[in-house]
Formats: sequence, C-alpha cells, structure tokens
Amino acid sequence: MVSLHHALETWKNAAGIAGNIFAFGLFVSPIPTFQRIIRNRTTEQFSGSPYIYALLNCLICAWYGSPLVSVDNLLVTSVNSVGAVFQMAYIIIFIMYAERGKKLKMIGLVIGVISLFSVIMLGSLLIVDFEVRRSSIGSLSCVTLISMFASPLLVIKLVVRTRSVEFMPFFLSLSTFLMSTAFCLYGVLNSDPFVYAPNGMGAILGIIQLVLYSYYKSTSRQDSQGPLIESYDHERRFGLLHTASEKKFVYWLAEQ
Repeated sequence: MVSLHHALETWKNAAGIAGNIFAFGLFVSPIPTFQRIIRNRTTEQFSGSPYIYALLNCLICAWYGSPLVSVDNLLVTSVNSVGAVFQMAYIIIFIMYAERGKKLKMIGLVIGVISLFSVIMLGSLLIVDFEVRRSSIGSLSCVTLISMFASPLLVIKLVVRTRSVEFMPFFLSLSTFLMSTAFCLYGVLNSDPFVYAPNGMGAILGIIQLVLYSYYKSTSRQDSQGPLIESYDHERRFGLLHTASEKKFVYWLAEQ
C-alpha cells in the first residue's frame, strides 16, 4: 500500500513537472510578436488585452496552488508564477511602445488587475474555514481558466468555416494539448477537481484542434506568403468573418 502511494506521488509530480515544461512553450510563443513591436517601435494593430487577462488568470491560479489555499499544489503555483512574470514582461513592453491612448488604458487595466487580485487574496484569508477558502478560490480559478477556452472554440469555428488551418498554429495547439493533459493527470492523481476539470476540458479542445489540423492541413492556404493580418483582410472581403469577436480574435492570434 505504501509502495502504491509512493508510485502515485511520483507519477503526480512527474505530470506536474511535465505540465510546467509544456506551459513554457506557451509562455514564450508571443516573443516573435514583441520582437516585432520593439523593432518597429509600435504596437501596430495588436491588442494588449489578452495579456492582461492572462495575468489575472495566472495570479488567481498561482494563489490557489499556494499552501494557504490548497494542499500539495506547489507545481500549480510554480507554473502560474512563471506565467505571471512573462505576462507582466509583455505588458511592460506593450506599454512602452503603445500610443498614448493605449498606454493609459493598459496602465489602468494593470492597476485594476492588481487591485482585484489583492482584494481576492486578502478576502480569502479572512475565510477561516480552510475548505471553504479552497472551494471559493478553486471555483474562481476554474471560471477564469475555462473562460480562456473561448479562444480555442473560436479558432475551431474559423478553421471549419475557412477550411484552413492558417488561423491555428500547430505547435501552439500541441503545447496547449500537452500542458492541459499533463495538469489534468496531475489533478486526478491529486484528487483535485479544480485542477483536472478545466484542464480536462482544455485537453479535449486540444484533441479537437489537432484532429482538425490533420484533416484540413492538405486544403490549407498555409503556403500563402502573406502575414496573418493580410489573411484576415482577405477573409473579411470574402465575408468569411462575420462577427466582431472573430475579427478581434484573428488580430490576437497574430500575436501568438
């Protein structure tokens, strides 16, 4: 029985470490975009909002993994702490090169995120019952993480509509699938539904994306030499992008 427990603990830690490694691939994916921003000294059409939301998500999830909120979830804290550092770095660079209007908006959003997280953190510490505190922050982390899956759902819709994987970078989809699968397994082995539930959803969406990539790869227009923004203009002219959210998403995807 002791050996079984030891084996499960080993597998759990291995899954958590793997999740941290796979997540690093996601964290560095916007680097080419910010190299372009620094080189051109302008943020162009790019939006800083995804990094603001990602920062909030990382902070909440990191807080959930801390010993003050949940038990034996330090690998959740580690990955999200690293993620928060990356997001903050991207936000600082964005603010440096943004025009005045965007700059002020981003600064206001950063202050808002830090203020909101401070309220969440301090408020949760006022909850004396540890299980209630864990459930409250765990539920909040689930909501923020699941809401981030709106992007994969939207890109799946675009791929099916355009019959092209142009809007779905393979390695981004693969990294998302691997990270979500690793942390889903980590949550299962740790008996933590607040970890395995949202990541299980992410793993399923990752599988769907990879299947779609395999199916539509042969018909994709990836051989086009034009950048993603130009491809967006092409899709808009031909009426393939119908909603404002889809149009904003393509600009966001260009940053990844």
